[in-house]
Amino acid sequence: MSSYIDLKFINEISARLGHFKKKGDYLFNFRCPHCGDSQKSKLKSRGYFYRVKNDMFFKCHNCGMGQNLANFLKFIDPKVYEQYLLERYKTASPATPKPEFKYDFKPDIKDDFISDLTKIADLDKEHPARKVVEKRLIPEKFYDKLYLCNKFYSWAHKIAPRKYNTSKYDHPRLVIPFYDEQGKVFAYQGRAFGNETPKYVTIKLDENKQKIFGLERVNYTQHIFVVEGPIDSLFLDNCIAAGGADLTLDSKIDPSKVTYIFDNEPRNKEIVSRMEKIIEQGYNIFIWPNDIQLKDVNDLIMTGVTKVQLSEIISINTYSKLSASQQLITYKKV
Repeated sequence: MSSYIDLKFINEISARLGHFKKKGDYLFNFRCPHCGDSQKSKLKSRGYFYRVKNDMFFKCHNCGMGQNLANFLKFIDPKVYEQYLLERYKTASPATPKPEFKYDFKPDIKDDFISDLTKIADLDKEHPARKVVEKRLIPEKFYDKLYLCNKFYSWAHKIAPRKYNTSKYDHPRLVIPFYDEQGKVFAYQGRAFGNETPKYVTIKLDENKQKIFGLERVNYTQHIFVVEGPIDSLFLDNCIAAGGADLTLDSKIDPSKVTYIFDNEPRNKEIVSRMEKIIEQGYNIFIWPNDIQLKDVNDLIMTGVTKVQLSEIISINTYSKLSASQQLITYKKV
């Protein structure tokens, strides 16, 4: 896959490289853009792209410059370089080691930096980031609430410089802002496009607020659904996401008007423990049926299940009190 992407971007910039010629399946010759190859002869071409394992590299036999394709693209066109990083790493983690970040102190949080990002709605339809969002079947009406950040840790460093360091291993992420009831951003979540770790990085601007997504859309007079992930919440009406943390709703809200939907992980002791607490508190709970072997709501939608069908599945498999406890016992044995 990496070789295919490398060749795709080599082809994209080939018109900018003098005397560009294909010498083999993974060998290309052209005039070196670093040294110009030769001032005396316009025919000499001593720059090469060649493959080592699954990656393409550049080497000039005149000036001696050697670099991987990513750095070559960065020299030629920074915008193409950012596109390359996004597409190259949306399905696989970088081979280089991940930087470690220490969280032993409270960060210095600055103001809203959402203006530094690009809305998914504003991206070209062929943009890799938009393609990823479309592949997950996220409703298009939310595209203006989701953002692309090409260099996530550099951006995070601007927000909380004492907590996040800029890194040469930086990569693009999907940024999901968390809004409060007044529509003010109080947190950001950076979701990996590929296998980068951690999968989610959340930056809280107000440590006193619960990490709840969807507060600006929730109607407390209607039935409320509570899921774990922000993306899952976009497929249900009047739904909020607890961000993977224990969520304590206002005590004034009738538990019978709330349904919790946890990820489908019957062997995850932490999730099962939280399910037990929710049942004890009198809330409704959706318990995944044995014949659905999918992780979450989004995975279910991606199989072709419609919004109406999703509501029916949830309704049929929602329990409370004693019936919920009995069903949970069966669920844990799966």
